[in-house]
Amino acid sequence: MANSAIVVEKHPAGSFCWIELHTTDQPAAKNFYSALFGWKADDMPMGPNDFYTIWKLEGRDAAAGCTLRPEERQHGVPPHWMIYIAVDNADAAVAKAQQLGGTALAPAFDVMDAGRMAVIQDPTGAVFCPWQAKRNTGIGIAAVHGSLCWADLSTPDVKRASDFYAGFFGWEISADPKDKSGYLHIKNGETFIGGIPPAAYRQPGTPPHWLAYFLVVDVDASASKAKGMGANLYVPPMTVEGVGRMAIMADPQGAVFAVFTPGR
Repeated sequence: MANSAIVVEKHPAGSFCWIELHTTDQPAAKNFYSALFGWKADDMPMGPNDFYTIWKLEGRDAAAGCTLRPEERQHGVPPHWMIYIAVDNADAAVAKAQQLGGTALAPAFDVMDAGRMAVIQDPTGAVFCPWQAKRNTGIGIAAVHGSLCWADLSTPDVKRASDFYAGFFGWEISADPKDKSGYLHIKNGETFIGGIPPAAYRQPGTPPHWLAYFLVVDVDASASKAKGMGANLYVPPMTVEGVGRMAIMADPQGAVFAVFTPGR
């Protein structure tokens, strides 16, 4: 794994550009992730009793966190990591998503002068946010412990989801001929950014979702540390032949994420 961080100034359209934790206990989540990933929390007030946390690595934005709103909790929305995907125009993205069979859960709106965003549900049920950057271009660091490195789409209808995202972002979604598992790779331009596992691998009863992967120096050490801090290991550390080691877990509040170390 590269020891030196890659500075990210701009995210091309179609790339994962921001990652945001929605949780029931923001102070506890700050402690957990800061200890696990070495993130430094920068809190920004949002109203009288609310704040938005931006986590930094080496002084650059790595992720963010906020508290689930009461109305979200009333609707049974669990703690989760929300993936943002770069677009050139948030309003055009909403129109295109709807044409392709997606649903706009929130139409395009401005986030002060940081950018413009929307909340989209794909035709199979997974939710993501298109982000049109203005002042805030998104994650500013990569290739270092604690940085976002990949995302998998968990969906019961791989074909329908693939058609939607290929049409929406121009992604190339295809299987590696050497890989017999049926896992599909997502390529944005010339860069592999994520994948879609076969529907057979899904946990029964789990709603469709995007699963964020964070790069770590040592998956086993990170999984052990997370478990010691109250995380629930869903998939203990395992080797993916020719790729690396990974584990999937839920933080103490229940938000699910994965950690990954590339093979040497």
